[in-house]
Amino acid sequence: MDSKFVVNIGRQLGSGGREIGEKLAARLGIDFYDKELINLASEESGLCREFFEKADEKASQGIIGGLFGMRFPFISDGAMPATNCLSNDALFKVQSDVIRRLAAEKSCLFVGRCADYILRDHPRCVNVFISSTTEDRIIRLCRLHSVSESTAEEMIRKADKKRSEYYNYYSFKTWGAAATYHLCVDSSALGIGGTVGYIEEFVKRKLDL
Repeated sequence: MDSKFVVNIGRQLGSGGREIGEKLAARLGIDFYDKELINLASEESGLCREFFEKADEKASQGIIGGLFGMRFPFISDGAMPATNCLSNDALFKVQSDVIRRLAAEKSCLFVGRCADYILRDHPRCVNVFISSTTEDRIIRLCRLHSVSESTAEEMIRKADKKRSEYYNYYSFKTWGAAATYHLCVDSSALGIGGTVGYIEEFVKRKLDL
């Protein structure tokens, strides 16, 4: 049996999802991917990194040009085109190909970017959603970004809307809904360290590691 496995983490902004993912990947001895996927997608497609940054976890704005499955002519360090002729759908496909390739090569952990849907046919995967209380999310964002509580609340509102629209659009499932994942956990209940340990135990038991 193939021993490779993947852990996919969905998360609310301010829930500590990225930190939990990093620590979990380290404890499981597997590679961690979050924003790193933007660099890889840019390198493999030859497209400017800015394309992927602007489209990162955003639903399609409408398809502009049939670019699926093509190699793109824009060079990463070249001039940006005057108009954005690449749809978010096309960029999603490029990033999806990178995620599938990485999962085929080795065990890894992905944060966000619909990885659980992209890897829905992977025989050994665990899909987790991490939430947190609004109060804890605000406190965390204020500390990490040195912003006011009102700014943190606005960041949360916008991020929840963007991530849910992105996930629901591409996966045809519901972002954050229990039925979408194998495990949903509130990081406020156990703290970051406790949540890492809890998910680690769940992953090991589900995959018989």
